[in-house]
Amino acid sequence: MPRGNYSWGMSDEREAVLDVARRGREAARDVRQLTRDQKDTALFALADALEAHTARIVKANESDVERAVQAGTAAGMIDRLTLNESRVIAIAAALREVAALPDPIGEVVRGYTLPNGLQIRQLRVPMGVVGIIYEARPNVTVDAAGLCLKSGNVALLRGSSSAATTNAELVEIMREALVVLDIPADAIQLVPGLTHESTRHLMTARGLVDVLIPRGGEALIRNVVENSTVPVIETGVGNCHVYVDKDADLDKAVAIVINSKVQRPSVCNAAETLLVHREVADEFLPKVAAALHASGVTLHADAPSLALVSASGIATVPVTDADWAAEYMSLDMAAGVVDSIDEAIAHIQKWTSGHTEAIVTDSQSAAAAFIAGMDSAAVMVNASTRFTDGGEFGFGAEIGISTQKLHARGPMGLAELTTTTYIVTGDGHVRA
Repeated sequence: MPRGNYSWGMSDEREAVLDVARRGREAARDVRQLTRDQKDTALFALADALEAHTARIVKANESDVERAVQAGTAAGMIDRLTLNESRVIAIAAALREVAALPDPIGEVVRGYTLPNGLQIRQLRVPMGVVGIIYEARPNVTVDAAGLCLKSGNVALLRGSSSAATTNAELVEIMREALVVLDIPADAIQLVPGLTHESTRHLMTARGLVDVLIPRGGEALIRNVVENSTVPVIETGVGNCHVYVDKDADLDKAVAIVINSKVQRPSVCNAAETLLVHREVADEFLPKVAAALHASGVTLHADAPSLALVSASGIATVPVTDADWAAEYMSLDMAAGVVDSIDEAIAHIQKWTSGHTEAIVTDSQSAAAAFIAGMDSAAVMVNASTRFTDGGEFGFGAEIGISTQKLHARGPMGLAELTTTTYIVTGDGHVRA
């Protein structure tokens, strides 16, 4: 695999990307036939290799982080980029969790026998060659490779230039581990090139790449969705909401809001907007604002919220339409007061990105109404938005969180990386 900076011309770069895709297509023929034992053994070997080379990975990552700091990269993005010993160990642990999961390949989705005796079975099979285009999160390099391998797919990994050194090290270590097991190293490949053109070449490799999955900011996702000739599973940005109902347990609500916003603000399932029913706003907003302020959160508040919070001595800023629409990925949060659950639902429907919405309430009817009014990939009832995650859902690592409505929606685990084949068994049947 080429490493380091890529300086070839446009035609050479295109050929290099297509060569990776061709080798991926070749490897896919073998990878799809691997048994569960072979795949699980490989995943454990990858995890062991990453842990054994932790120092090597952290050293490579330090150079990426240093460049990011010098470039003035936002703190949230640097947090996503950074790997330390504990994060490498967690990444390896996620691979072992994937190995422990049931193998989706060969699962019978449905099966039946027709009146004429034909037996129909719909089986899960690998997609083939999966391209993942993502930004500054090197853990995605390993998560995606592991999930693709477990589901019998080849992974073509196109990370961002900001994590180029780390990603190259991770991929080399994983490929070395596969070779020892006599599994094609090309089952895991880093797509060469660091320019937007190399991404475009991958997006137009139709016939060589079966599906693309973008993970990152809105601009990246829109670019892939709008310009790819390869089929795309669309992941989405996370403008997530928490609505505190008039029948909420306010102590629980404070804990849920704080966890949703503060636990890790730079990720897509962090809450960006807080809506509070007017009947509990006088009591709840000053209380939650104090807790948010203590955690370093700046509230972007509408007029009623601004008045209530400012009266308690906490500085806020007026909310704008840009705030309601924002995926902050920082310690900022929009806040508003609503007169009813219907107004909360209408507000969310207007501004949501379709990722995750949460309601805090002790009313079953309010929870039911909220669920019915939402059109997002996940809805939380009395739980933090941070639970929208493949690991938290029991999927092991995730390939991304889909906000589309075709094939896959929400956290994408192993099943979402498969398609199906119909197996039809007869006994000399011919059609009349």
